[in-house]
Amino acid sequence: MPLTIKKKVMGAAQAIIECMKIEEITKVFCVPGESYLPVLDAIYDEPTIDLISTRHEGGASFMAEGFAKATRKPGVVMATRGVGGANLAIGVHTAYQDSTPMVVFLGQVHSKFRGREGFQEVDLDQFFGHIAKWTVEINDAERIPELVQRAFRIAQTGRPGPVVVSLPEDILKENCEMAFGSKVNVPKPVPAKTELAQIEHILNNARKPLIIAGGGIIHSKGEQELIDFAEKYYLPVAAAFRRHDVFPNNHPLYVGHLGLGTAKGILQTVNEADVILAIGTRLSEVTTQDYTLLSSEQTLIHIDISADMLGNVYPPEVGIVADAKNALFAFQGIQVQPTWQKWVDQCHQVYIETTLIMNNGKSEKLTNFDVIQLLQENLPENAIITNDAGNFAGWLHSYYQFHRKGTYIGPTSGAMGYGLPAAIGVKLAHPDRTVVSLSGDGGMMMTVQELETASRYNIPVISLVFNNRMYGTIRMHQEIHYPTKVSGTDLGDIDFSGLAQSLNANGVKARTKEEFKKALREAMHSSKPTVIEIEMDRAQISTTKTIKDIRENL
Repeated sequence: MPLTIKKKVMGAAQAIIECMKIEEITKVFCVPGESYLPVLDAIYDEPTIDLISTRHEGGASFMAEGFAKATRKPGVVMATRGVGGANLAIGVHTAYQDSTPMVVFLGQVHSKFRGREGFQEVDLDQFFGHIAKWTVEINDAERIPELVQRAFRIAQTGRPGPVVVSLPEDILKENCEMAFGSKVNVPKPVPAKTELAQIEHILNNARKPLIIAGGGIIHSKGEQELIDFAEKYYLPVAAAFRRHDVFPNNHPLYVGHLGLGTAKGILQTVNEADVILAIGTRLSEVTTQDYTLLSSEQTLIHIDISADMLGNVYPPEVGIVADAKNALFAFQGIQVQPTWQKWVDQCHQVYIETTLIMNNGKSEKLTNFDVIQLLQENLPENAIITNDAGNFAGWLHSYYQFHRKGTYIGPTSGAMGYGLPAAIGVKLAHPDRTVVSLSGDGGMMMTVQELETASRYNIPVISLVFNNRMYGTIRMHQEIHYPTKVSGTDLGDIDFSGLAQSLNANGVKARTKEEFKKALREAMHSSKPTVIEIEMDRAQISTTKTIKDIRENL
């Protein structure tokens, strides 16, 4: 077919919006700035695109990243010059490490002022070069369609990620003939027949094979193909770090999550495996427990959409560049007779035993275990959970079961302040579903201002705040390496329920199981965002240890 090119005479800012329309972008997140006012004006005139104006660029970038994860389409965020760009850099880094498609538009100083340390001037190409897939500054208005459409293509193809587009303010006011291409078509390569034959040979000689399932499966919408492949050959599945919903946690072939604080029994499952099928995962530091989990004695089959990921950490016996969904479908054509059923059943039982929640007895005092149990019992099965960084997340990761795909969104970058704004982005993507964020008091205070954004746009997210008045993860490491010497990790006492009310949201403290259950149910039916504050036991620094335990075991 001939190349489809549409030419129109229009303003540069209108051309950027036209590129967004071609990619079917419906939400744009920003903090407004004078350097890109023509783009804001063009969005105002476009009825198919909603502008979400936030309280901080970091919050805007987290919203865009969460929205992108929830829709599996590019998130779009805008900010002004160096100051706005610096503020949203945390979201760009998160999108990079999480392989999330994102396009960032940043206003830039006038072209004639570049190199003179103009007002808020930063060389955005260099600033973002290390944490973005591609950066570009557009210096010719006529090339806007070419370069912006290229940005959307790069963000979505191969290993997805963020792209940063710098827009000098003088360029945005120009008019010229623009030539637009068609919507990005994402390539989806498949394994070669010779590669399928290699996998068939390895699995037929395996005794204890294991799948490590990563975000590439989620991005390719290959969750059902993973279930079909695993069931056909009775293969056990472990989820990579913060990819909990890649496989049903209540499935008899699920054997656990590889992340922070993973139970020893689950790690033993990986150690015992003689063949590892790593699919759509970069085998990160956390997934591999500081790159110690896999050994040279194991046979590694690594499948990823990006050739750069193959052998980046562990050299594979077979490395395949392929779309995860297409690869999993192709694998169902190989001929393998499973002989490992008994071992798999044992591994699943180990997982079940590690997820048993400690009984709080007759006490009504609310614990973190109670919170997870009550969430499991009261949330609809299609509810979506996001979380911030912090030790409180250990209870979620270890004890909450994700039964359906598309129900978990978390930052593999470990960014604090992520949970609330990401939940806002997710709720905008799925307004009919319950969306709950989990945060510690430290992370919540980094983006708490976005509660006002949620209130202003009538986005009824539910935010749980685990308040122990400290940076708990850092305090834990402090106690391990410098016991009793508390430095910088204690925080003040904040009334989060009152703070929420001052930001036009609902706010409530939950001290007992009944109070939490009541607050959760009311929040699920509210038209306003809700903060539920939970008093966390300061001594219980993790799911398995108190501060006293750490000190006594040194």
